[in-house]
Amino acid sequence: MKLHKSILLSLVALFTLLTAGFFSIEASAKAKADIDTSSTDNITYSQIYTTAKSKLGSPYIWGATGPTGFDCSGFTSYVYKQSGVTIARTAQAQYNTNKHVAYKNIQKGDLVFFGGNAASISHVGMYIGGGKMIDAQNRGVITENVKAPWWHYVGSAHVTDLD
Repeated sequence: MKLHKSILLSLVALFTLLTAGFFSIEASAKAKADIDTSSTDNITYSQIYTTAKSKLGSPYIWGATGPTGFDCSGFTSYVYKQSGVTIARTAQAQYNTNKHVAYKNIQKGDLVFFGGNAASISHVGMYIGGGKMIDAQNRGVITENVKAPWWHYVGSAHVTDLD
């Protein structure tokens, strides 16, 4: 009887977590859809890249959103926010709320995601071309290869059209 009760409680907990995650994704998507992008019509990759590049060498601080320290998603959200584009705060939410693109179609300024799979994104960086990205990780804000052996590439997403 205890085993049945334990299994039932585990299933209820799993269903609750899955449901909460679904509604969180839906809320994030709705929030993204509600963003006014009229002021972001003329953003250039150069603006985004200049901001990102200016933060090279900044320290990694878990949960930090800048301007003097960053975690990975704090860095990407900071870089875009400086040009007037608000994106989700966490790497998973950034993955969930932006339009996915195949690696072969990735553009400078797109986000690249890493983790176990699409449901467990643990890292994000900004693609800068030539197979490289700028990201905030344990060595701070650096430039490195997207397909480095220590990252498990999961996917890419397009945030906004850049001039």
